[in-house]
Amino acid sequence: MGAAWIDGYVIDGYVVALLVPLAGAILVSGIDDLLIDAAWLWAWLKELFRPAASLFPPGPRQLEAAPRRLIAIFVPLWHEDAVIARMLEHNLASIRYAELHIFVGCYPNDVATQEAVRSVARRFSNVHLAVCPHDGPTSKADCLNWVYQHMLLSEEEAGIRFEIVVTHDAEDLIHPEELRWINYYAARYDFVQTPVLPLRTSPFEVTHGVYIDEFAEYHTRDMTVRAALGGFVPSCGVGTGYRRKALERLAETSSNHVFEPEALTEDYDNGLRLKRLGCTQAFVPIAPHGASDFVATREFFPRNFRAALRQRTRWVMGISLQSWQKFGWRGSPAEIYWLWRDRKGLLANPLSMVANFVFLYGLATNIWSRAPVEAMRLAEITYSLLALRTAVRMACVARIYGPWLALGVPVRAVYANVLNSAATVEAIRRFTWARLHGRPLKWLKTEHAYSSRSVLLSHKRPLGEILTGGGYVSTGVLNLALKSCPPGTRLGEHLVRNGKLAMRDLYDALSFQQGLPLAQVEARTVRPQTARSLPEALLRRWQLIPFRAADGALFLASPEPPTAELTTALSQFTKLEPRFHLLPPAEFETLTAALL
Repeated sequence: MGAAWIDGYVIDGYVVALLVPLAGAILVSGIDDLLIDAAWLWAWLKELFRPAASLFPPGPRQLEAAPRRLIAIFVPLWHEDAVIARMLEHNLASIRYAELHIFVGCYPNDVATQEAVRSVARRFSNVHLAVCPHDGPTSKADCLNWVYQHMLLSEEEAGIRFEIVVTHDAEDLIHPEELRWINYYAARYDFVQTPVLPLRTSPFEVTHGVYIDEFAEYHTRDMTVRAALGGFVPSCGVGTGYRRKALERLAETSSNHVFEPEALTEDYDNGLRLKRLGCTQAFVPIAPHGASDFVATREFFPRNFRAALRQRTRWVMGISLQSWQKFGWRGSPAEIYWLWRDRKGLLANPLSMVANFVFLYGLATNIWSRAPVEAMRLAEITYSLLALRTAVRMACVARIYGPWLALGVPVRAVYANVLNSAATVEAIRRFTWARLHGRPLKWLKTEHAYSSRSVLLSHKRPLGEILTGGGYVSTGVLNLALKSCPPGTRLGEHLVRNGKLAMRDLYDALSFQQGLPLAQVEARTVRPQTARSLPEALLRRWQLIPFRAADGALFLASPEPPTAELTTALSQFTKLEPRFHLLPPAEFETLTAALL
């Protein structure tokens, strides 16, 4: 009993001794964040009263008036056959910018991903497969460099020139307005970074919630003041637009390597490299687009601790350790300051973990009553700064995701401290081991997932825009149809009924808009047991006809796009994954009459 009391007393002494240096370190970091808060507030006030002098979001007329530049989107891949086709089809259907081509980088030993890209390229002439000359995986940067070389060859063959290059990943949900915004800002800036935000998930998904909290704050606050305070704007790897001359400068200064092949965070490096080459940079502030939408790239980030630890270990190694080794602490005072902010996590992350322990231990043992008064005052100041930091983060999350998700910020902050501390320790371990053994740093690839159909539909372009953009009808015919269309009648049906549009053309456009393939089914090729594998009442109610079952999937044809209610209804009768195809009404009726 006495020994336990002595051990507790000794532990109390160590905790109290930690209090002053720990509070002092956190105070320095807190004041640092407070300075950024002040700069952010000043930038917001300046934007409010002098929008012409800031990166105020452009209006529709400004976007339309901006000369259209030819844009190339680069997408590097390794084993992304499960998501890339949907990513390409959805974004091609949603992006409101016609002057674009997508170059998709694959490796020779990744045949499945190549075939997934080819399946889309066969339908869309502006999708290009760029196969690296060697097996993978190497690094994202190496893949991007070969995509760049493929773009140069395509330019020679087609006699065109891409003025802007935009980078994206296999899981990205590109905002329909993103390319128009990048095109607009590229008139003034060599490098344009648009916001990146995680997709909304359940409040109970704590790991993904950490990404929501951090990106909502960082892309609302830090990124908006970096350039204003003389710092460089780092690329986020996605939603990044490079003016062509900026890429050519990077190539000239680094043996034709636009992206550094050995870099774990080549996107971050490029922001710093371009700044030091004198290129102009801009971060486009998060701006609303409609009632509840924001112009930003959306994606799913890791949703479990292990995957998040893997990704964050790479970030810490690349941003904090590898960049320190490569770039040192050179540059202007403002540049060095931002290097400090980007690297201070090496100390701040473990210290935050220790601070959590000290705080919880103090609550459990009431050691605060025995701590020196000066130490307690210092601790009170640091916890006040922590409360302010939490409030700012909650406000940023509430603005984008709503108040309910913001309420979980304090809980997720504790979890984030554990996650970031573990990533920092693992990064230091891996980096030190690699340096001691003379080994290159290993690229830790993140597994990707793509959005659900319900999320994708919110970004679909209007059918009328697709019909005119695809040359199915003229703008004049569309405008007359919009004016004369009776209430309750769908636009496509109205155009077909008045002889202005062929039914097959309507379904071509719907297939593009909905990201669903058009079915080409003959009754003689469908097995009777397949066609009748679901209850007839269900098939007639939802206008469905099963026509194939293979690889754990049930292929279904319908004249109507599927709804969430339909998917729920199907799950009660089959364990197979439903894969929907569109079929024009007349063909559907013929097929139904023959099979049911």
